[in-house]
Amino acid sequence: MESRSRSINKLTNTIVWLLLFLFLIHGSHCFYLPGVAPEDFRKGDPLKVKVNKLTSIKTQLPYSYYSLPFCPPERIVDSAENLGEVLRGDRIENSPYVFKMREPQMCTFLCRIILDAKTAKQFKENIGDEYRVNMILDNLPLVVPIRRSDQDSSVVYQLGYHVGLKGQYTGSKEEKYFIHNHLAFTVKYHRDLQTDSARIVGFEVKPYSIRHEYEGTWNERTRLTTCDPHNKRTVVNSNTPQEVEANNEIIFTYDVEYQESDVKWASRWDAYLLMNDDQIHWFSIVNSLMIVLFLSGMVAMIMLRTLYRDISRYNELETQEEAQEETGWKLVHGDVFRPPTNSDLLCVYVGTGVQFLGMVLVTMIFAVFGFLSPSNRGGLMTAMLLLWVFMGIFAGYASARLYKMFKGAEWKKITFRTACMFPGILFAIFFVLNALIWGQKSSGAVPFGTMFALVLLWFGISVPLVFVGGYVGFKKPAIEDPVKTNKIPRQIPEQAWYMNPTFSILIGGILPFGAVFIELFFILTSIWLNQFYYIFGFLFLVFIILLITCAEITIVLCYFQLCSEDYLWWWRSYLTSGSSALYLFLYATFYFFTKLEITKLVSGLLYFGYMLIASYAFFVLTGTIGFYACFWFTRLIYSSVKID
Repeated sequence: MESRSRSINKLTNTIVWLLLFLFLIHGSHCFYLPGVAPEDFRKGDPLKVKVNKLTSIKTQLPYSYYSLPFCPPERIVDSAENLGEVLRGDRIENSPYVFKMREPQMCTFLCRIILDAKTAKQFKENIGDEYRVNMILDNLPLVVPIRRSDQDSSVVYQLGYHVGLKGQYTGSKEEKYFIHNHLAFTVKYHRDLQTDSARIVGFEVKPYSIRHEYEGTWNERTRLTTCDPHNKRTVVNSNTPQEVEANNEIIFTYDVEYQESDVKWASRWDAYLLMNDDQIHWFSIVNSLMIVLFLSGMVAMIMLRTLYRDISRYNELETQEEAQEETGWKLVHGDVFRPPTNSDLLCVYVGTGVQFLGMVLVTMIFAVFGFLSPSNRGGLMTAMLLLWVFMGIFAGYASARLYKMFKGAEWKKITFRTACMFPGILFAIFFVLNALIWGQKSSGAVPFGTMFALVLLWFGISVPLVFVGGYVGFKKPAIEDPVKTNKIPRQIPEQAWYMNPTFSILIGGILPFGAVFIELFFILTSIWLNQFYYIFGFLFLVFIILLITCAEITIVLCYFQLCSEDYLWWWRSYLTSGSSALYLFLYATFYFFTKLEITKLVSGLLYFGYMLIASYAFFVLTGTIGFYACFWFTRLIYSSVKID
């Protein structure tokens, strides 16, 4: 019977590894998911132009496109959005723009509106806050090409175009607001010479502000004198801009130009992902990684040599008198595995950290293999949420195993706390931030239905999985300590100033933060300055370096702590590497005041609220890595020496 079960287990493991292998092979060849497969267009085929949210790096509050009185279609239709898109504040809707493949248009009239005091104020506020209009064609976002003045033939792309701009008339100091009411679109396509069909590989725009003029009174057949396709007259500058004032008339027009491109469909995102000068980026990351690797190598070498010498010396002691004369980490062997104060809370945090580590690791692997392409909007956030839910089984298992080692008996209570504490704190902060966004009537506010779906994922899937993991973990035999624990605690001698818990904990967080702070700058820039981030290969490498650094710095400080006969290492090991989250939050504060131009109180609260969530998650992640490294280290060294 036993041999049969072993055969079944081997067969199951073989099938799992085979499926995983096929999964990775498939992922390595397929950069795009089925939902974003290429679409071929023939000449004259209609192209669906969609509008997305209005965004601003000054307010960080997105709004739906039709929150401003732009030209609407006959009927506004919302596109289906995934969970990640809703949480990002995306609101994708149809538009009145009519494109036909490879059929250029000149000065196409869109609509005419008369501003009242309310709509004029709306436009002025959005122009003052530097809001951008985001549009989508064939799943490609609209970009504005900007040629750099310092480099020849170097073009950078900015997502979306500004609603308008502020300026002054010549000879006047009064600041005026002007709206971009003429859009010159450029659709780039790659043509198949055999079938004559084409695939869209680029979607660009040049916005202009022009005060359109016409003869006589306005009617449906009125022809513009400033932009007339019959006379081949189009808009090429904004020398006579359209001012935004109450009772002003605004006429919206657009051009569409088609350009054949050598860029293939599979490479069409390259221009979007290479927006910045990446030489400094790569050099900084490599430089940071080399420094961290060098320091980690030194730390590992010192530790191995010192430990080897200590263990050899302790094992060579022959008499009891010699052993008593020795000082150092061996003397606390009877107390080093004594359960810490608040051991239940430690079990909860360790379990949560395991859950978070699993989510981050699997997400990174998926991203490296191209499964989280930016063409799949909201895919990254959706994947992280679902992985967090399903990793709950590992959280329950880890917390229950540790809890049983501490001689705990109420595993259901500890499992419930593991399932609810960390997500509950995050949900409370998120709920308050969402209420602030609701108050601003922003599209970034998560709807009630989505909030209900999140709660359902939490209590319907995550909590039961945590209990499954907790049940399995508690049923396992308790982890046995390599040495016996004394009944009476040993008195801890007075410590040197540099071994003060607060000081050593704060020192321990510097190196892990140093491993990621260069990459952190680019991550913050992509989040808060509305840019793409897709260098997951380097991010994965930085993440591995972070794991190694957290483990090594915690082991080093734990070793020094035990050598000074302080055996209270459980919580300190967690807090040592976890303190890097404090530096993360301080850096986020520095970034806020030096790189961002946020002036509104609500926007500032949103920034610090979300960065508090990120720092808290980083604390749980790095703290758990440090704890398990120290846990493994103490068990290793105390099982390697002879205890009389």
